[in-house]
Amino acid sequence: MATDDTTTARRGRRAFARVLVPLLAALALFLLPLPGGPGAGTAEAVSVCQGRPTRTLAFPTGELRLYRTRQYVCAVTVARVPGARRAMSVSLQPRGGRPAVRTGRFDRQAGPLTVHALNRCVRAAGSVAGKGTSTGWILC
Repeated sequence: MATDDTTTARRGRRAFARVLVPLLAALALFLLPLPGGPGAGTAEAVSVCQGRPTRTLAFPTGELRLYRTRQYVCAVTVARVPGARRAMSVSLQPRGGRPAVRTGRFDRQAGPLTVHALNRCVRAAGSVAGKGTSTGWILC
């Protein structure tokens, strides 16, 4: 008799697991966001900076991308052709503040670099392999 009770209990647990596991999986799919979020299937790269794209300044070996929220400005220097590590830099300076600089040898991008710039102009610069661009005071 004890074996019949054990077998029945096991069958009950298996049936419960067969119902519970799909319900939990469906709940997880409903509550958790999909990887990449909306627009994940598009060819555009996902930004590493918060805010809306404000300026993109192209130069022969890459581009300097600027993003802005209400309080912050973010900059990234992206190589035109990702590949071997090479010297890259990005810098941002809010008016009246010290420049924030990120320099090194990177294969794809330098940054992101974020500074507080509420009601301030900023100056940005970026370079890839010795060639680059800089701005005057912008985003005032």
